[in-house]
Amino acid sequence: MSPLIPNILEIIIGIVLLFGGGELFVQGSVTLAIIFGIPQLVIGLTIVSLGTSAPELFVSVGSFFKNSDAIAVSNVVGSNIFNVLVVLGCSALVMPLKVESRLVRRDVPLLLAVSAAVWGMASSGTITWQSGMALLFALVINTIWEIRTAREEPKGIKEAEPEISLEIASNGLLKAFFGILFGVLLLGLGSEVLINGAKSLAISYNVKEEIIGLTIVSAGTSMPELITSLVAAFRGRTDLAIGNVIGSSLLNQLLVLGSCGLLSGSAGLNVEQVLIQKDFPIMFLATLACLPIFWTKGRITRKEGAWLLFIYIFYLTDQILPLTQSTYQEELRVFIICIFLPISLIIISFKTIKYWRFVK
Repeated sequence: MSPLIPNILEIIIGIVLLFGGGELFVQGSVTLAIIFGIPQLVIGLTIVSLGTSAPELFVSVGSFFKNSDAIAVSNVVGSNIFNVLVVLGCSALVMPLKVESRLVRRDVPLLLAVSAAVWGMASSGTITWQSGMALLFALVINTIWEIRTAREEPKGIKEAEPEISLEIASNGLLKAFFGILFGVLLLGLGSEVLINGAKSLAISYNVKEEIIGLTIVSAGTSMPELITSLVAAFRGRTDLAIGNVIGSSLLNQLLVLGSCGLLSGSAGLNVEQVLIQKDFPIMFLATLACLPIFWTKGRITRKEGAWLLFIYIFYLTDQILPLTQSTYQEELRVFIICIFLPISLIIISFKTIKYWRFVK
């Protein structure tokens, strides 16, 4: 039997375990927080956000301990690209997303700044433990700032955060504890299974680990974000759909990469050159492209959502074509560089100029 089938099954099982573990972890943590009287606002901004990023955290940290730095880093980069292009794009296709001014004013510029900083930290080929500590420190500062500014804008933030039912507190302390325990166990087991499947697939077909991390692994660990945002869009809670993408992308870099960098010690977390030269810039540019889209009459339209998905399809095709030994790889890159990117830049520039003329 071809090794492809058991490897793919292993990856699918790992993704399912990660999703289940994340759900149990969130439910148990939220119940525990309510029992101890932690405000709902703080729960939404911390525990619930952490739950959707828990698969990335467990997979990247687990990959680091298995000496797979390429998967650890590419999982974060690929997840952020997937979040912005696929999760945001699919959500906008379901329902045009209304953008709150807070996102344009604060959260997206912050994500841009963090993405640029992480790209700069990785440009030397290593994310040091000092860089990891700086990212974790930035996470603490941002969380405190998020809670303080949220209290100042209670109306806007109330709509942007997940609904947390106080009834779950009746589940009891013991049930909450076991929910957290089993959630962490499933997350650990799921990450182990997913990493083993991904590494085996890379070895069997002589594929670089960073390619597997940028595609299959990152898409798998981003499933909670995709499902959460799609459900929010179907229910008309577009702020939650967008906030989930921005918050998860921030946590992926500050928490996940920060933790891996800190744990790497004096050796540092190795970053492949292809990620520095190609994928980190794409991650930054995808985030940068969101600003003009967010400025379009305060909405992300279905056309803009479709455009984001087209960008990801081209990105994914560019990753996969070299593996098939196709003769169309160069033609695709010429099309992207000479036609697709210029058209995208013209559209972004037009929207930017139109926005600034309007606000003046």
